[in-house]
Amino acid sequence: MEQLGSRIVPATTRPELVASTLWLIVVGAVLVVALPGVWRLARLLVTLVHELGHALVGLAVGRRFTGFVVRWDASGHAVTVGRRGGPGQVAMVWTGYAAPAVCAAGLVWLAESGWSATVLSVVLVILLVVAPRIRSVLTLLVWLGAAVGAGALWWWRDDARQAAVLIGVTLVLLVGGWRHLLAVAGRRGRTADDDPSVLARLTHLPRVLWILSYLPVHLAATAWVARTLLPALTS
Repeated sequence: MEQLGSRIVPATTRPELVASTLWLIVVGAVLVVALPGVWRLARLLVTLVHELGHALVGLAVGRRFTGFVVRWDASGHAVTVGRRGGPGQVAMVWTGYAAPAVCAAGLVWLAESGWSATVLSVVLVILLVVAPRIRSVLTLLVWLGAAVGAGALWWWRDDARQAAVLIGVTLVLLVGGWRHLLAVAGRRGRTADDDPSVLARLTHLPRVLWILSYLPVHLAATAWVARTLLPALTS
């Protein structure tokens, strides 16, 4: 039990990440997002965060989470059961495109503050809880990749390594969140199953208004990540 506890508690000091290490992380994240073959795999992580964002907010507003799917084209869906319409369903549907940006902002702050081990513990608990609700083979493979990666990083604890990896994930989620938002914004007209179209039907407000509602979240997350990392990158 003591050994388990040592893998959960935050670091006693902030991890030391020198500028050269952070620049390597930035370059690595850029390559992940920029190389088509790598991005086709990495974007599935962004979709996973998107769908789990739906699920967690759905649970928070009293809905029942019954399953989720991630697809090769980076689309997906999370199924929650509850009241049709109302602010709870609107909040649940809206959360998807905001989730990667919000997670990125939280991750960079927690990683830089020495809480990487605790974050990984929470991530593993969430992944274990949602495992019975996986509804496709690809979703299972994406889940396994996330669980094995997070589990290995958590078990062989090294505070600096954990922080570095979480910062890399932060950057991929942040840029990936922008790419997904721009992709849905670029679709002309209403698409029956995308989140802004669903929100438009639920609220009778224009689809474009819901797309624009994500901009403050993504801009604020980008500013926060830059504010957190730039001092160390330029030191």
